[in-house]
Amino acid sequence: MMPAASFPDPLGPAPNPVPPARRPGLLRRRAASFGHALRGVTVALRTELHLQFHAAASVVVLALGAYLGLSRLEWALVALAVGGVWTAELVNTAIEALTDLVSPGYHPLAGKTKDVAAGAVLLAALAALAVGLLVFGPKVWARWGP
Repeated sequence: MMPAASFPDPLGPAPNPVPPARRPGLLRRRAASFGHALRGVTVALRTELHLQFHAAASVVVLALGAYLGLSRLEWALVALAVGGVWTAELVNTAIEALTDLVSPGYHPLAGKTKDVAAGAVLLAALAALAVGLLVFGPKVWARWGP
C-alpha cells in the first residue's frame, strides 16, 4: 500500500496563508495605459520634426474645416485622414527608435526597415492629401474660385 502523501490532493494545493500583493484595479491600469500613450505622443511631438509638421498641418486643416462648415461626413473623413497620418508617423517613429536600438551601426536590413516605415507615412500623407482635395477642394473653389 502506498502512503497517502504520494497521491495528489483532489482539491489542489492548500491556500497560501499570506495574501498576494494587491494589484491595482482595472480602472487604474487603464488610466496608466492612457498616461503611457500620451507620454509617447508628447515625446514624439517634442523630438520629431515631421510630427511637428503634421501637428501644424492638422491645426490648419481643423481651422479651415471649421471656417468652411464641413458636414459630419466630411469631418469623419478628415478625422480618419488626419488620424491615419498621425498613426503612421508615430509607428514610423517607434520603428526607427527600435531599429536604432538593435542596429546602431549600418545594416542593409535596418535601412530597409526604416525606408518601408517612412514609405507607410508617405502613403498615409498622400491619401490624406487626396481626402483633403476631395473635401476642401469644391468648398474652396466655390468660395474663392473665379
